[in-house]
Amino acid sequence: MNTQSVLRSTLALLVVTSACAVDATTDTSDEGADGKADGGSSARLGARPTSTGVEFRVWAPNADRVFVTGSFNNWNDTHDELARGTGGVFAGNVPGAKTGDEYQYVIERTGKRVRRADPRAAQMTSSVGNSIIHDPNAYAWKTQNFRTPTFDEAVIYEMHIGTYNDTAGGAPGTWNSATAKLDHLNQLGVNMLEVLPPAEFSGDFSWGYNGAYPFAPESAYGTPEDMKHFIDEAHARGMGVLIDVVHNHYGPSDLSMWCFDLECYGANGGGIYFYADDRRESGWGPRPDFGRPEVRDYIVDNTKMWLDEYRADGLRWDSTVNVRSANGRDIPDGWQTLQRANDWVNNNQSWKLMIAEDLQGNEWLVKGTGGGGAGFDTQWDAGFFHPVDRNLIEQNDANRSMSEIRSAIENRYNGNALGRVIYTESHDEVANGKQRIPEMIWPGHADSAFSKKRSTLGAALVMTAPGIPMLFQGQEFLENGYFTDQVPVDWTKKTTFSGILAMYRDLIALRKNTANTTRGLRGQHVNVFHVNDNNKVIAFHRWDQGGAGDDTVVVLNFSNQAFTQYDIGLPRGGQWKVRFNSDWKGYDSGFPGTASNDTTAVGGAKDGLGYHGTIGIGAYSAVILSQ
Repeated sequence: MNTQSVLRSTLALLVVTSACAVDATTDTSDEGADGKADGGSSARLGARPTSTGVEFRVWAPNADRVFVTGSFNNWNDTHDELARGTGGVFAGNVPGAKTGDEYQYVIERTGKRVRRADPRAAQMTSSVGNSIIHDPNAYAWKTQNFRTPTFDEAVIYEMHIGTYNDTAGGAPGTWNSATAKLDHLNQLGVNMLEVLPPAEFSGDFSWGYNGAYPFAPESAYGTPEDMKHFIDEAHARGMGVLIDVVHNHYGPSDLSMWCFDLECYGANGGGIYFYADDRRESGWGPRPDFGRPEVRDYIVDNTKMWLDEYRADGLRWDSTVNVRSANGRDIPDGWQTLQRANDWVNNNQSWKLMIAEDLQGNEWLVKGTGGGGAGFDTQWDAGFFHPVDRNLIEQNDANRSMSEIRSAIENRYNGNALGRVIYTESHDEVANGKQRIPEMIWPGHADSAFSKKRSTLGAALVMTAPGIPMLFQGQEFLENGYFTDQVPVDWTKKTTFSGILAMYRDLIALRKNTANTTRGLRGQHVNVFHVNDNNKVIAFHRWDQGGAGDDTVVVLNFSNQAFTQYDIGLPRGGQWKVRFNSDWKGYDSGFPGTASNDTTAVGGAKDGLGYHGTIGIGAYSAVILSQ
């Protein structure tokens, strides 16, 4: 989601995060809607099949009476009444109900009666339809003992189920159509698939950021079992799956939770799930009331569902800035909600990746909750893509800034190289008035040599700079234009630009150190030792422990001038082998093919290092060396 900037002073941030840390400790005794500790429910609300029927549990504290109606009782509004329990929860077992039946709740208050779909529905007929009783244990998992990729080996591929593998003009793509392309992703080498929000949203075509039912997979994409099958098949190929979740707002339309139990809390209120004051409006839809333990339960239980029931390998939280602040003011309750969810993950499934999309450069997002942080593992980094994209798109070499590129390489949060996700393309950065990088470089000529060279120069930087690298669907074969929810990925480009695809495959293999020659690209350390703003060349050293197969040197040429003999410093003496040269004609027959041969580092100070060597590097090219 393209979010508004909310600037905050460092002093105010320190005060709020410290206060949040104290409240997070004392607030763990809060009881949620099911009478359990906040975020720790053992009997989640919703519809659950039992040995004698289906148990329905719904939070409706302002209702006088609640009934459940559905296909199991011929949609009789008063046949099956639920009993009021503690905390405003109505519950009851309906013997005639079963998996697959459709249902709604009937809310009665002050003489009025209305039908509502279940805010915790595990499946919906549509965003304006009925809830469906779903058995969370029905799917038989094939892949057992899957190991989520470690953070230092993760290479993320962001994808949109509706357009990833589809035909224009019909219904959106589905989980099953996307599953058919998993072999492509496996061969590419990516190992974490980040799926744009898959929860039930308004309409059939959407990016997913207008979610109406956070617990139900989008009906246009298929069934919950189809989604689980996609994750199962990804796991079978060694790839994890990350789910994009939206809890900074819901809707803005098709919300059964809006004034759910017929109490809106004033003319400007939305009822029990939403703030009733000026915090309600996020700019994208109504903001949840994070101050209510039951709403925090809702969000934490949603986290648990994706990671437990669906076996997802992590979550990407959309626009956390709109969870933790509103109208330029902090929301401590929102901060505590983020902490609560991350604490559960860190205490139960710490190997799974929790990502914040905040884009404000706030390192408190990736600090531990014990020190007042939000507890995320990493966050999308605007400090990388903004300067890198700007310098790739710039038409005049003289205007490219190597100091900006150096800052982008060196930026990190909380001292952790993996505390950021880096990319040149994402769903936001190729839409909202912008287009794919090749198209932005030369509009109307995305297949030109300039577009190919500079866009892949950016890809080389993504795969070699400190951080967790991410690609956006189709980027690997030079997809152009801009991203919409109704234009499918053009798979013919996989053949047309097969050489570019091969380059991405090689870069990913180097980033993952599959040949055991570039371990440093997974390490914490970086030294940007060469910054030549006259010739627009920059070089940096990456390492983990150091030594042969570890120390890796990356040289990037941001100019249209090739260099056949370019002298740079090197961290160790001896032979350095060229592991990658983006100017190679094998990647594109139109590339010049500037030779970049192995070099021998000789003693002598250069660039602050004790050795130096001479390499060749093509225009707008990258060279990667190691020992």
